[in-house]
Amino acid sequence: MAVGTPGTPGTPRVLRAMNDRAALDLLLEHGPLSRTRIGKLTGLSKPTASQLLARLEAAGLVVATGTTAGRPGPNAQLYAVNPTAAHVAGLDVTAERIRAAVADITGKVAGEFELPTPGRRAQGTVEQVLQAVDGAAKAAGVLRGDLHRIVIGTPGAFDPSTGRLRYASHLPGWHSPALLEELAAALPVPLEYDNDVNLAAVAEQRLGAAKDHEDFVLLWNEGGIGAAIVLGGRLHRGWTGGAGEVGFMPVPGTPLVRHVAKANAGGFQELAGCNAVLRFARELGLPEPQGSLADAAAALVSEAAGAEDGPYAELLHRFATGLAVGLASLVTVLDPELIVLSGGVVAAGGENLRALVRTELAELAVPRPRLVLGTVQEHPVLCGALQSALATTRDEVFDTSR
Repeated sequence: MAVGTPGTPGTPRVLRAMNDRAALDLLLEHGPLSRTRIGKLTGLSKPTASQLLARLEAAGLVVATGTTAGRPGPNAQLYAVNPTAAHVAGLDVTAERIRAAVADITGKVAGEFELPTPGRRAQGTVEQVLQAVDGAAKAAGVLRGDLHRIVIGTPGAFDPSTGRLRYASHLPGWHSPALLEELAAALPVPLEYDNDVNLAAVAEQRLGAAKDHEDFVLLWNEGGIGAAIVLGGRLHRGWTGGAGEVGFMPVPGTPLVRHVAKANAGGFQELAGCNAVLRFARELGLPEPQGSLADAAAALVSEAAGAEDGPYAELLHRFATGLAVGLASLVTVLDPELIVLSGGVVAAGGENLRALVRTELAELAVPRPRLVLGTVQEHPVLCGALQSALATTRDEVFDTSR
């Protein structure tokens, strides 16, 4: 592209677009701002800031929201990002349910919907997704066609070479080779798919414990064990999308299981997963709580986190040691700056569990990454799906250079 052609870096159009985006990002970060405040934060003159806001208001990207009434001096008009400029949807899929949410461009969740899916099979998968999306859209007061992007999080990962879901044999109805094409045909909206643990890491990176960190590992422990690996600020997904599928990773303390995909057992999952927590409880003579495997394990770990001694304290120590053994392998290979512990089972252990894991890990691995608990506690996978969808959508909607 020749110098001086519209769209060339440095031309007035591109510079205006860069200023527009900077102002929109400031409004997202700070909320409503006056033109004077925007000018100070961006370094633009008051007339230029006024022109910028008029341009963004005409484009439907910002709206006037009120004035600075109550502050010293004359009242000033406040501006905010127009929440109706775009909407996105996120889905969190498990074998038991599909949880969906719709957020506006500011990131505010406008509607949610949960669809129980126990025992449903392949012929209903597309219909389930449509029902979940439509339910969340209706709750948000928008239509399916109003959505700019949908991000779906599932266990396992869709192999980019085949389009088939791998590493998630327990998710019925999601393994058809034609599924992605069928979903694309049913939902004429840009669709993205990602591993559920990867999306939990996106949530922590954008809003939680890993904010401003370029290299970290998120260890997830809920229905199963998984990891997300972020290197240089980007998720590392691996050749087949299976990076971080550490549940079957061979570790000391468990029998060596071959053909783990068929056995659906073994490795790290047997050492520190939900089933391991329940096994510890049986060995220590503790009562097994009611509920799903993950809920029962979380209840035991929660009880153990408050125990100073006795069988519950021993359960927490065994659990921490198992987690540390698996983490030692990850830390030795990756040497991350930070490890984030997430998922309902580890969250139930709180600070006491984190401290035990840190102590055990310090004895098992040479690198000493900082170890923290995840801070995105409410639906982290769904939160990450929305954040992922918002990032791309904002790049598209906020681009005023076109």
